[in-house]
Amino acid sequence: MQAIYLKFYLTEKQKHGDHILYEWLLDQAKRIGIPGGSVFRSIAGYGRHGSLHAETFIELAGELPIQVEFILEQQQSEEFLATLRAYELNIRFVSYPVNTGVV
Repeated sequence: MQAIYLKFYLTEKQKHGDHILYEWLLDQAKRIGIPGGSVFRSIAGYGRHGSLHAETFIELAGELPIQVEFILEQQQSEEFLATLRAYELNIRFVSYPVNTGVV
């Protein structure tokens, strides 16, 4: 089956209002009927500001990169992105077509 892979890049501490952003993204996806999503914490990374953050003993909590990903139908992807654009979140994402299935 043809689907869309949608991944967002943010940090642990990013918020939208009073909500942790990755949790808010999952809630929004669930609200519009996206069947599932996952959040992954990276062990190291840097972003558009060039600051390297790595999982170490002295790493400040909340600075590590987070990836939030979904595999969804084209229509759901368009609806989800339109919903998020209305909030002007300023977060990076990638989107590309994938084949999915069950074996």
